[in-house]
Parts: sequence; structure tokens; C-alpha cells
Amino acid sequence: MRHLFRACVFLLMACAIQCHKEQKNVFLFSYFIGNGEDGLHLAYSYDGFNWSALKNGASFLTPMVGNDKLMRDPCIIQGPDGMFHMVWTVSWGEKGIGYASSKNLINWSEQKYIPVMEHEPDAQNCWAPEILYDDINQHYLIFWATTIPGRFPETDYQNNEGLKGRGHNHRMYYVTTKDFENFSETRIFYDHGFNVIDATIIKAGSEYVMFLKDETNKPFAPQKNIKIAKSEHAEGPYSAASEPITGEYWAEGPTVIKTGDYWHLYFDKYRQREYGVLISPDLKAWQDKSDILHYLKNMRHGTAFKVSEKLLKQLLAV
Repeated sequence: MRHLFRACVFLLMACAIQCHKEQKNVFLFSYFIGNGEDGLHLAYSYDGFNWSALKNGASFLTPMVGNDKLMRDPCIIQGPDGMFHMVWTVSWGEKGIGYASSKNLINWSEQKYIPVMEHEPDAQNCWAPEILYDDINQHYLIFWATTIPGRFPETDYQNNEGLKGRGHNHRMYYVTTKDFENFSETRIFYDHGFNVIDATIIKAGSEYVMFLKDETNKPFAPQKNIKIAKSEHAEGPYSAASEPITGEYWAEGPTVIKTGDYWHLYFDKYRQREYGVLISPDLKAWQDKSDILHYLKNMRHGTAFKVSEKLLKQLLAV
């Protein structure tokens, strides 16, 4: 009987180990290259430091919507139903964003153009949209940065490349949706009196933490760094921004995952054509680990997110 008991215990332990192996998670990074002309690219990592391209670096999805048909800043999240939802920047100067969904990141739905700022006659762009699932209200938030000249005159006329007249002077806007078919009215999401882009949000415990780029430029004191704001609710209001957590370099495109006991904050050092990573156990004290980050040299602004190893095996077979 004792031998039988030991055998059963051993068998249960073996099954538990096997189940753990089967449930092992890995991380993916959605990104674009160049100007976003060829679409969605994906990389994977087991530890958050060593990233490898999937599909030999080829695109998984070609952009089909918007006048310029670009796929910049692809943001992907997995909803509670297991479906992956992606939004992206379709152009440098249009009033909508792109959307598509997929069960496996290989076969995608028909792409959709969501006209989130078409109601604003002077809106000049919709940049770097992101998605957050609000589990309390059971709907999605889609948020992005837009410049509307004259809307925030106290910070107009900044010396940014690309737009004429008053220059870039972004604020964050958002809509909510349950089904990506019907959307709420567009509302202001983050305005603390400065030019802001590239917001991304994580939920840490009961708190929502927004990482954002302070885009302030001349004639004001240039910032171009990553800061943090917090809220008790997904839709805010969010606090004033923290002091910068990135260094003297210009940084943008933050994205955050948790691996083990540490949060990893990735960002694009776009002037240096490099990627950086900071790690933190508590979202307060940050260590720069960029020197051990192995990334793809041509990757640009995207999103890091967790998937199952089973899905990774499917992607590796493509």
C-alpha cells in the first residue's frame, strides 16, 4: 500500500510539472519598421531581455485602411474572451485609427478605420492608439494623442517637425466600446497643461498606472521623456505627471510587462535608434538594464504582451 501511495504521489507530481510546462507563458512584442508601410511585425522572448523576430522578420499583416495605409505603433491586447484586438496609427495626419482582431495573431479580421476624431474639423492627427480592458465596467478603452490647433492655446506654437502653423500640441483622448462596433463619444483623457503623446496603461493591484511621453518642446523647456500618472479608475481622472523616469536621452513609445517580480518598461530612444529598458519591483525605484537588452535593430514603437507557449509554437511554424 505504501508503494502504491508513493507511486500515486509521484504520478501527481509528474502531471503537475507537465501541466506547468504546458502553461508556460512567453512574451511577444508587436512593432513596425520603417514608416510602417509593410505592417505588423512580431518578436518573442522568454525572459524579457532577449528578443527574436518571428516569421524571419516578415510582416504578419499588411495595412489596408487609411489614405496612407500605414501600420505604425501597433498595440495588441488579449481580451477576456481570448480574442486579440489591435489598433494602430494609419497616417501622420488623419482623423481616425486602424483596428483588426484575431484568435491566433496569424489570421486577421477585415481591417476597420475608426473615425474617432472626424467630428473635430481642425483635428490634425491620431497618433499611437492603445487599448485597455476595464474589468470593472467590462468594456475597452481606446486612447490616442491628437493635436487640435487653438484648443489649448497656452502651449501652442511648439517647435515640432511635421505639422505647420501652431505645431504639435497634443492631448490624450479616448472612447469606450464593448464590441468594437459601437463607440462612446470621444472625450478628453489626459490634460495636465502640457503636450503629451504615447500613453500606455497597466493595472497594478487596484491602481491604474499611466506611462506617458511629455512631448514639450521649444519655446518651452524641452522634455521628451517618460513620466507616470496614476488613478483609481481606468477612465481617470489621472494624477499630475511624475518627474521623468528616463534619462537625458529623448524617449518615446513606452510599453510595460511584468516578468517574475519585476516590471519591465521598454521605450524607443528614437534619436539614438536604440531601445531601452528600465526594471522595477514596485513601479517606484527604476534600474536601467538597457545594456543587457537584446532587441531587433529595426524595431519601432509597439507593445509587449504575454501569450501562451502553445500560441508561440503556432507562430514559430508560420
